[in-house]
Amino acid sequence: MRADELILYKDFDEENEKLLSGMSFLMENGGKVKERYEADRKKFYDCMKILISFSGERGFYGNLWNCFLTYLLVSNENCYSTSAEIRGDISGSINDIALHDIEIFKEFFDFDFTELCEKLDVKEMKYFLEYEDTDSESKMFNKRIRNRICTLAKSLSLCSNAEDMKNTLTDFYMEYGVGKLGLHKAFRVKEENGNAIIDPIKNIKHVKMDDLVGYEIAKKKLIDNTEAFIEGRAANNCLLYGDAGTGKSSSIKAIANEYYSKGLRIIEIYKHQFKLLNDVIDQIKKRNYKFIIYMDDLSFEDFETEYKYLKAVIEGGLEKKPDNVLIYATSNRRHLIRESFKDKKRLEDDDIHRSDTVQEKLSLSNRFGVSIYFGAPNQDEYKEIVKELAKREGIDVSEEVLMQKAIQWEMVHGGLSGRTARQFVDYVLGTGIE
Repeated sequence: MRADELILYKDFDEENEKLLSGMSFLMENGGKVKERYEADRKKFYDCMKILISFSGERGFYGNLWNCFLTYLLVSNENCYSTSAEIRGDISGSINDIALHDIEIFKEFFDFDFTELCEKLDVKEMKYFLEYEDTDSESKMFNKRIRNRICTLAKSLSLCSNAEDMKNTLTDFYMEYGVGKLGLHKAFRVKEENGNAIIDPIKNIKHVKMDDLVGYEIAKKKLIDNTEAFIEGRAANNCLLYGDAGTGKSSSIKAIANEYYSKGLRIIEIYKHQFKLLNDVIDQIKKRNYKFIIYMDDLSFEDFETEYKYLKAVIEGGLEKKPDNVLIYATSNRRHLIRESFKDKKRLEDDDIHRSDTVQEKLSLSNRFGVSIYFGAPNQDEYKEIVKELAKREGIDVSEEVLMQKAIQWEMVHGGLSGRTARQFVDYVLGTGIE
Protein backbone atom coordinates (compact mmCIF):
# COMPACT_ATOMS: atom_id res chain seq x y z
CA MET A 1 0.00 0.00 0.00
CA ARG A 2 1.11 3.59 -0.59
CA ALA A 3 0.78 5.42 2.72
CA ASP A 4 4.20 6.98 2.23
CA GLU A 5 3.02 8.56 -1.05
CA LEU A 6 0.36 10.73 0.61
CA ILE A 7 0.88 14.43 -0.01
CA LEU A 8 -1.87 16.41 1.74
CA TYR A 9 -3.31 13.87 4.17
CA LYS A 10 -0.34 13.10 6.40
CA ASP A 11 1.45 14.19 9.57
CA PHE A 12 -1.12 12.50 11.80
CA ASP A 13 -0.74 11.98 15.53
CA GLU A 14 1.97 9.51 16.50
CA GLU A 15 -0.39 6.65 17.40
CA ASN A 16 -2.51 7.20 14.29
CA GLU A 17 0.59 7.31 12.13
CA LYS A 18 1.81 4.10 13.73
CA LEU A 19 -1.49 2.33 13.02
CA LEU A 20 -1.72 3.56 9.43
CA SER A 21 1.88 2.69 8.55
CA GLY A 22 1.67 -0.65 10.37
CA MET A 23 -1.46 -1.76 8.57
CA SER A 24 -0.09 -0.43 5.28
CA PHE A 25 3.01 -2.58 5.71
CA LEU A 26 0.95 -5.67 6.55
CA MET A 27 -1.38 -5.18 3.58
CA GLU A 28 1.64 -5.08 1.29
CA ASN A 29 4.00 -7.58 2.93
CA GLY A 30 2.20 -9.51 5.67
CA GLY A 31 2.88 -13.26 5.60
CA LYS A 32 4.99 -13.14 2.42
CA VAL A 33 8.34 -13.83 4.09
CA LYS A 34 8.48 -17.00 6.16
CA GLU A 35 11.16 -15.66 8.49
CA ARG A 36 8.96 -12.69 9.35
CA TYR A 37 5.81 -14.69 10.12
CA GLU A 38 5.90 -14.22 13.91
CA ALA A 39 6.93 -10.57 13.64
CA ASP A 40 4.14 -9.85 11.14
CA ARG A 41 1.60 -11.64 13.29
CA LYS A 42 2.65 -9.66 16.35
CA LYS A 43 2.45 -6.41 14.37
CA PHE A 44 -1.11 -7.31 13.33
CA TYR A 45 -2.17 -7.79 16.94
CA ASP A 46 -0.37 -4.60 17.98
CA CYS A 47 -2.31 -2.73 15.30
CA MET A 48 -5.60 -4.22 16.47
CA LYS A 49 -4.81 -3.10 20.01
CA ILE A 50 -4.29 0.48 18.82
CA LEU A 51 -7.45 0.31 16.70
CA ILE A 52 -9.71 -0.93 19.51
CA SER A 53 -8.33 1.66 21.93
CA PHE A 54 -8.73 4.42 19.34
CA SER A 55 -12.29 3.34 18.49
CA GLY A 56 -13.31 2.82 22.10
CA GLU A 57 -12.32 6.36 23.07
CA ARG A 58 -14.46 7.73 20.24
CA GLY A 59 -17.38 5.30 20.57
CA PHE A 60 -17.05 4.09 16.96
CA TYR A 61 -19.00 1.12 15.64
CA GLY A 62 -19.42 -0.81 12.39
CA ASN A 63 -16.23 -1.24 10.37
CA LEU A 64 -13.67 0.18 12.79
CA TRP A 65 -10.91 0.22 10.17
CA ASN A 66 -13.05 2.37 7.88
CA CYS A 67 -14.04 4.59 10.81
CA PHE A 68 -10.35 5.11 11.58
CA LEU A 69 -9.62 6.07 7.97
CA THR A 70 -12.63 8.38 7.93
CA TYR A 71 -11.48 10.08 11.12
CA LEU A 72 -8.11 10.77 9.49
CA LEU A 73 -9.86 12.36 6.52
CA VAL A 74 -12.24 14.57 8.51
CA SER A 75 -9.69 15.67 11.12
CA ASN A 76 -6.77 16.56 8.84
CA GLU A 77 -6.52 20.29 8.23
CA ASN A 78 -4.73 20.88 4.94
CA CYS A 79 -5.01 23.40 2.13
CA TYR A 80 -7.68 21.32 0.37
CA SER A 81 -9.89 20.42 3.35
CA THR A 82 -9.89 23.94 4.86
CA SER A 83 -10.68 25.49 1.48
CA ALA A 84 -13.45 22.95 0.82
CA GLU A 85 -14.90 23.81 4.23
CA ILE A 86 -15.56 27.34 2.98
CA ARG A 87 -16.15 26.96 -0.76
CA GLY A 88 -17.07 23.32 -1.36
CA ASP A 89 -15.88 22.09 -4.75
CA ILE A 90 -12.46 23.42 -5.69
CA SER A 91 -10.85 23.54 -9.11
CA GLY A 92 -7.20 23.67 -10.08
CA SER A 93 -4.14 21.63 -9.21
CA ILE A 94 -5.01 21.31 -5.51
CA ASN A 95 -8.11 19.34 -6.55
CA ASP A 96 -5.94 16.88 -8.49
CA ILE A 97 -3.51 16.50 -5.61
CA ALA A 98 -6.39 15.81 -3.22
CA LEU A 99 -7.75 13.21 -5.64
CA HIS A 100 -4.33 11.53 -5.68
CA ASP A 101 -4.49 11.12 -1.89
CA ILE A 102 -8.12 9.97 -1.94
CA GLU A 103 -7.19 7.24 -4.44
CA ILE A 104 -4.70 5.91 -1.89
CA PHE A 105 -7.33 6.02 0.85
CA LYS A 106 -9.75 4.18 -1.41
CA GLU A 107 -7.22 1.34 -1.64
CA PHE A 108 -7.27 1.18 2.16
CA PHE A 109 -11.07 1.21 2.24
CA ASP A 110 -11.35 -1.53 -0.38
CA PHE A 111 -8.73 -3.87 1.06
CA ASP A 112 -10.00 -7.41 1.67
CA PHE A 113 -8.48 -8.73 4.91
CA THR A 114 -9.50 -12.34 4.26
CA GLU A 115 -6.25 -13.56 2.70
CA LEU A 116 -4.03 -11.62 5.12
CA CYS A 117 -5.88 -13.01 8.16
CA GLU A 118 -5.54 -16.55 6.79
CA LYS A 119 -1.82 -16.15 6.11
CA LEU A 120 -1.14 -14.90 9.64
CA ASP A 121 -3.82 -17.01 11.35
CA VAL A 122 -5.54 -13.96 12.81
CA LYS A 123 -9.21 -14.77 13.37
CA GLU A 124 -10.14 -11.78 15.50
CA MET A 125 -10.08 -9.14 12.75
CA LYS A 126 -13.66 -10.04 11.81
CA TYR A 127 -14.88 -8.45 15.05
CA PHE A 128 -13.29 -5.16 14.05
CA LEU A 129 -15.01 -5.14 10.67
CA GLU A 130 -18.50 -5.62 12.15
CA TYR A 131 -18.20 -4.05 15.58
CA GLU A 132 -21.56 -3.83 17.34
CA ASP A 133 -22.75 -0.49 18.68
CA THR A 134 -22.83 -0.70 22.48
CA ASP A 135 -24.29 2.83 22.71
CA SER A 136 -21.32 3.73 24.89
CA GLU A 137 -20.44 7.36 25.51
CA SER A 138 -17.60 8.78 23.46
CA LYS A 139 -14.78 10.40 25.41
CA MET A 140 -13.97 12.58 22.41
CA PHE A 141 -17.26 13.57 20.76
CA ASN A 142 -20.94 13.86 21.44
CA LYS A 143 -23.03 11.07 19.93
CA ARG A 144 -24.17 13.20 17.04
CA ILE A 145 -20.62 13.75 15.76
CA ARG A 146 -19.69 10.12 16.48
CA ASN A 147 -22.65 8.95 14.41
CA ARG A 148 -21.79 11.33 11.57
CA ILE A 149 -18.30 9.89 11.31
CA CYS A 150 -19.56 6.30 11.38
CA THR A 151 -22.22 7.10 8.78
CA LEU A 152 -19.66 8.86 6.58
CA ALA A 153 -17.37 5.81 6.86
CA LYS A 154 -20.19 3.65 5.50
CA SER A 155 -20.88 6.10 2.67
CA LEU A 156 -17.21 6.32 1.68
CA SER A 157 -16.88 2.53 1.62
CA LEU A 158 -19.77 2.34 -0.88
CA CYS A 159 -18.28 4.89 -3.30
CA SER A 160 -17.51 3.28 -6.66
CA ASN A 161 -14.41 5.37 -7.38
CA ALA A 162 -12.07 7.94 -5.87
CA GLU A 163 -13.85 10.86 -7.53
CA ASP A 164 -17.16 9.92 -5.88
CA MET A 165 -15.32 9.45 -2.62
CA LYS A 166 -13.74 12.91 -2.83
CA ASN A 167 -17.11 14.50 -3.62
CA THR A 168 -18.73 12.78 -0.64
CA LEU A 169 -15.93 13.96 1.62
CA THR A 170 -16.09 17.50 0.24
CA ASP A 171 -19.82 17.66 0.96
CA PHE A 172 -19.04 16.67 4.55
CA TYR A 173 -16.43 19.43 4.85
CA MET A 174 -18.88 21.99 3.54
CA GLU A 175 -21.65 20.94 5.92
CA TYR A 176 -19.76 20.08 9.11
CA GLY A 177 -16.24 21.46 8.74
CA VAL A 178 -12.86 19.83 9.21
CA GLY A 179 -10.36 19.17 11.97
CA LYS A 180 -10.65 19.92 15.65
CA LEU A 181 -12.71 23.06 15.02
CA GLY A 182 -15.22 21.04 13.01
CA LEU A 183 -15.48 18.09 15.38
CA HIS A 184 -15.56 19.84 18.77
CA LYS A 185 -17.73 22.56 20.26
CA ALA A 186 -15.51 24.03 22.98
CA PHE A 187 -11.81 24.74 23.37
CA ARG A 188 -9.24 26.07 25.80
CA VAL A 189 -5.97 27.84 25.02
CA LYS A 190 -2.52 26.52 25.88
CA GLU A 191 0.81 28.23 25.38
CA GLU A 192 3.71 26.37 23.82
CA ASN A 193 6.95 28.19 23.05
CA GLY A 194 5.15 31.51 23.10
CA ASN A 195 2.47 30.36 20.65
CA ALA A 196 -1.24 29.86 21.27
CA ILE A 197 -2.51 26.28 20.90
CA ILE A 198 -6.29 25.90 20.62
CA ASP A 199 -6.98 22.62 22.42
CA PRO A 200 -10.37 20.83 22.32
CA ILE A 201 -12.37 20.36 25.51
CA LYS A 202 -13.49 16.80 24.94
CA ASN A 203 -16.26 16.67 27.52
CA ILE A 204 -18.46 19.69 28.12
CA LYS A 205 -21.44 19.49 30.46
CA HIS A 206 -24.58 19.11 28.34
CA VAL A 207 -26.57 21.87 29.99
CA LYS A 208 -29.43 23.51 28.09
CA MET A 209 -30.85 26.98 28.48
CA ASP A 210 -34.13 25.53 29.78
CA ASP A 211 -32.18 23.92 32.63
CA LEU A 212 -31.65 27.40 34.08
CA VAL A 213 -34.82 28.21 36.02
CA GLY A 214 -35.93 31.84 35.85
CA TYR A 215 -33.90 34.74 34.39
CA GLU A 216 -36.09 34.74 31.28
CA ILE A 217 -35.27 38.33 30.30
CA ALA A 218 -31.52 37.77 30.73
CA LYS A 219 -31.62 34.51 28.78
CA LYS A 220 -33.61 36.06 25.93
CA LYS A 221 -31.15 38.94 25.66
CA LEU A 222 -28.26 36.50 25.41
CA ILE A 223 -30.06 34.23 22.92
CA ASP A 224 -31.12 37.13 20.69
CA ASN A 225 -27.56 38.48 20.48
CA THR A 226 -26.10 35.03 19.81
CA GLU A 227 -28.62 34.21 17.10
CA ALA A 228 -27.96 37.54 15.40
CA PHE A 229 -24.25 36.71 15.41
CA ILE A 230 -24.77 33.22 13.97
CA GLU A 231 -27.06 34.53 11.26
CA GLY A 232 -24.56 37.17 10.15
CA ARG A 233 -26.47 40.15 11.53
CA ALA A 234 -24.99 42.87 13.71
CA ALA A 235 -24.17 41.56 17.20
CA ASN A 236 -22.31 42.79 20.27
CA ASN A 237 -19.74 41.54 22.71
CA CYS A 238 -21.55 40.43 25.89
CA LEU A 239 -20.82 40.92 29.56
CA LEU A 240 -22.83 38.71 31.93
CA TYR A 241 -22.45 40.17 35.42
CA GLY A 242 -24.06 39.79 38.80
CA ASP A 243 -24.12 37.65 41.90
CA ALA A 244 -22.30 34.34 42.26
CA GLY A 245 -24.18 31.14 41.49
CA THR A 246 -26.88 32.77 39.37
CA GLY A 247 -26.24 30.89 36.12
CA LYS A 248 -23.89 33.14 34.17
CA SER A 249 -21.39 30.41 33.29
CA SER A 250 -24.15 27.84 32.80
CA SER A 251 -25.76 30.14 30.23
CA ILE A 252 -22.53 30.21 28.21
CA LYS A 253 -22.30 26.40 28.33
CA ALA A 254 -25.92 26.21 27.16
CA ILE A 255 -25.15 28.54 24.25
CA ALA A 256 -22.23 26.30 23.24
CA ASN A 257 -24.44 23.20 23.30
CA GLU A 258 -27.51 24.62 21.60
CA TYR A 259 -25.82 26.42 18.70
CA TYR A 260 -22.97 24.04 17.93
CA SER A 261 -24.89 22.49 15.04
CA LYS A 262 -25.24 25.98 13.51
CA GLY A 263 -21.49 26.51 13.43
CA LEU A 264 -20.88 28.16 16.81
CA ARG A 265 -17.65 27.38 18.65
CA ILE A 266 -16.54 28.54 22.12
CA ILE A 267 -12.90 29.21 23.04
CA GLU A 268 -12.20 29.75 26.74
CA ILE A 269 -9.23 31.92 27.65
CA TYR A 270 -7.92 33.16 31.01
CA LYS A 271 -6.68 36.66 31.75
CA HIS A 272 -3.04 35.59 32.12
CA GLN A 273 -3.28 34.43 28.50
CA PHE A 274 -4.58 37.70 27.05
CA LYS A 275 -1.26 38.36 25.35
CA LEU A 276 -2.14 35.33 23.17
CA LEU A 277 -5.46 36.80 22.01
CA ASN A 278 -4.17 38.14 18.71
CA ASP A 279 -2.57 34.78 17.93
CA VAL A 280 -5.85 32.97 18.69
CA ILE A 281 -7.83 35.33 16.49
CA ASP A 282 -5.33 34.94 13.64
CA GLN A 283 -5.93 31.17 13.73
CA ILE A 284 -9.72 31.39 13.57
CA LYS A 285 -10.56 34.49 11.55
CA LYS A 286 -10.61 32.71 8.19
CA ARG A 287 -12.45 29.59 9.28
CA ASN A 288 -16.05 28.85 8.37
CA TYR A 289 -17.40 29.06 11.93
CA LYS A 290 -18.62 31.67 14.37
CA PHE A 291 -16.39 31.93 17.44
CA ILE A 292 -17.15 33.21 20.91
CA ILE A 293 -14.01 33.89 22.92
CA TYR A 294 -15.18 33.24 26.47
CA MET A 295 -13.71 34.67 29.67
CA ASP A 296 -15.15 33.26 32.87
CA ASP A 297 -15.19 35.12 36.20
CA LEU A 298 -13.35 38.07 34.70
CA SER A 299 -12.08 40.78 37.03
CA PHE A 300 -8.90 42.73 37.63
CA GLU A 301 -7.18 44.14 40.68
CA ASP A 302 -5.53 47.58 40.67
CA PHE A 303 -2.09 46.18 39.97
CA GLU A 304 -3.19 43.95 37.07
CA THR A 305 -2.78 45.43 33.60
CA GLU A 306 -3.86 42.50 31.41
CA TYR A 307 -7.13 44.34 30.76
CA LYS A 308 -5.23 46.61 28.36
CA TYR A 309 -4.62 43.63 26.02
CA LEU A 310 -8.34 42.93 26.08
CA LYS A 311 -9.30 46.55 25.39
CA ALA A 312 -7.10 46.63 22.31
CA VAL A 313 -8.59 43.42 20.94
CA ILE A 314 -12.21 44.35 21.56
CA GLU A 315 -11.96 47.80 20.08
CA GLY A 316 -9.16 50.25 19.54
CA GLY A 317 -6.40 48.34 17.78
CA LEU A 318 -5.44 49.07 14.21
CA GLU A 319 -6.74 45.71 12.95
CA LYS A 320 -10.49 45.30 12.77
CA LYS A 321 -11.89 42.42 14.84
CA PRO A 322 -13.07 39.68 12.44
CA ASP A 323 -16.80 39.40 11.77
CA ASN A 324 -16.79 35.76 12.92
CA VAL A 325 -15.50 36.55 16.43
CA LEU A 326 -17.29 37.90 19.51
CA ILE A 327 -16.18 38.13 23.12
CA TYR A 328 -18.42 36.95 25.97
CA ALA A 329 -17.36 37.38 29.59
CA THR A 330 -18.86 36.62 32.99
CA SER A 331 -18.02 38.59 36.11
CA ASN A 332 -19.27 39.38 39.59
CA ARG A 333 -18.22 42.98 38.95
CA ARG A 334 -20.16 45.32 36.70
CA HIS A 335 -17.07 47.33 35.80
CA LEU A 336 -14.62 44.37 35.86
CA ILE A 337 -11.79 46.34 37.48
CA ARG A 338 -11.65 46.83 41.23
CA GLU A 339 -12.48 50.34 42.30
CA SER A 340 -11.74 51.90 45.69
CA PHE A 341 -12.51 55.18 47.41
CA LYS A 342 -9.08 56.49 46.46
CA ASP A 343 -10.26 56.47 42.83
CA LYS A 344 -12.63 59.28 43.82
CA LYS A 345 -10.01 61.43 45.48
CA ARG A 346 -8.79 64.45 43.70
CA LEU A 347 -6.43 66.93 45.39
CA GLU A 348 -4.95 64.52 47.92
CA ASP A 349 -3.72 62.18 45.21
CA ASP A 350 -0.52 62.43 43.21
CA ASP A 351 -2.41 61.71 39.99
CA ILE A 352 -3.61 65.12 38.83
CA HIS A 353 -5.69 63.48 36.10
CA ARG A 354 -7.34 60.96 38.41
CA SER A 355 -10.59 61.16 36.43
CA ASP A 356 -8.71 60.01 33.33
CA THR A 357 -7.39 57.00 35.26
CA VAL A 358 -10.88 56.11 36.42
CA GLN A 359 -12.23 56.46 32.89
CA GLU A 360 -9.50 54.16 31.56
CA LYS A 361 -10.66 51.47 33.96
CA LEU A 362 -14.34 51.93 33.19
CA SER A 363 -13.76 51.95 29.44
CA LEU A 364 -13.18 48.18 29.39
CA SER A 365 -16.72 47.31 30.51
CA ASN A 366 -18.09 49.96 28.15
CA ARG A 367 -16.64 48.03 25.21
CA PHE A 368 -19.11 45.23 25.81
CA GLY A 369 -22.09 46.38 23.78
CA VAL A 370 -24.53 44.16 25.69
CA SER A 371 -24.49 43.90 29.49
CA ILE A 372 -26.79 41.32 31.07
CA TYR A 373 -27.52 41.30 34.80
CA PHE A 374 -27.98 38.07 36.76
CA GLY A 375 -29.10 38.98 40.27
CA ALA A 376 -29.47 36.73 43.28
CA PRO A 377 -33.07 35.55 43.77
CA ASN A 378 -35.11 36.66 46.73
CA GLN A 379 -36.44 33.97 49.05
CA ASP A 380 -39.67 33.44 47.10
CA GLU A 381 -37.75 33.14 43.83
CA TYR A 382 -35.30 30.74 45.46
CA LYS A 383 -38.21 28.56 46.59
CA GLU A 384 -39.64 28.54 43.07
CA ILE A 385 -36.29 27.39 41.69
CA VAL A 386 -36.13 24.58 44.25
CA LYS A 387 -39.70 23.49 43.48
CA GLU A 388 -39.07 23.43 39.73
CA LEU A 389 -35.80 21.51 40.06
CA ALA A 390 -37.41 19.02 42.46
CA LYS A 391 -40.29 18.53 40.05
CA ARG A 392 -37.92 17.85 37.15
CA GLU A 393 -36.03 15.31 39.24
CA GLY A 394 -39.20 13.56 40.39
CA ILE A 395 -38.64 14.22 44.10
CA ASP A 396 -41.76 13.15 45.98
CA VAL A 397 -41.71 15.26 49.14
CA SER A 398 -44.39 17.53 50.55
CA GLU A 399 -43.89 21.14 49.52
CA GLU A 400 -43.92 22.33 53.14
CA VAL A 401 -41.08 20.00 54.16
CA LEU A 402 -39.14 20.69 50.97
CA MET A 403 -39.29 24.46 51.48
CA GLN A 404 -38.38 24.22 55.15
CA LYS A 405 -35.32 22.12 54.38
CA ALA A 406 -34.37 24.31 51.40
CA ILE A 407 -34.28 27.44 53.58
CA GLN A 408 -32.25 25.66 56.23
CA TRP A 409 -29.85 24.54 53.52
CA GLU A 410 -29.26 27.98 51.98
CA MET A 411 -28.57 29.54 55.39
CA VAL A 412 -25.43 27.41 55.79
CA HIS A 413 -24.52 26.74 52.13
CA GLY A 414 -23.86 30.03 50.41
CA GLY A 415 -27.12 31.94 50.57
CA LEU A 416 -29.88 32.45 48.03
CA SER A 417 -28.82 31.46 44.51
CA GLY A 418 -29.66 29.06 41.74
CA ARG A 419 -26.45 27.17 42.46
CA THR A 420 -27.45 26.67 46.10
CA ALA A 421 -30.87 25.41 44.97
CA ARG A 422 -29.22 22.93 42.59
CA GLN A 423 -26.88 21.71 45.32
CA PHE A 424 -29.78 21.24 47.71
CA VAL A 425 -31.79 19.22 45.18
CA ASP A 426 -28.73 17.07 44.43
CA TYR A 427 -28.32 16.48 48.16
CA VAL A 428 -31.96 15.37 48.45
CA LEU A 429 -31.53 13.07 45.45
CA GLY A 430 -28.50 11.45 47.04
CA THR A 431 -29.51 11.18 50.69
CA GLY A 432 -33.22 11.99 50.93
CA ILE A 433 -34.85 14.24 53.53
CA GLU A 434 -34.81 13.19 57.15
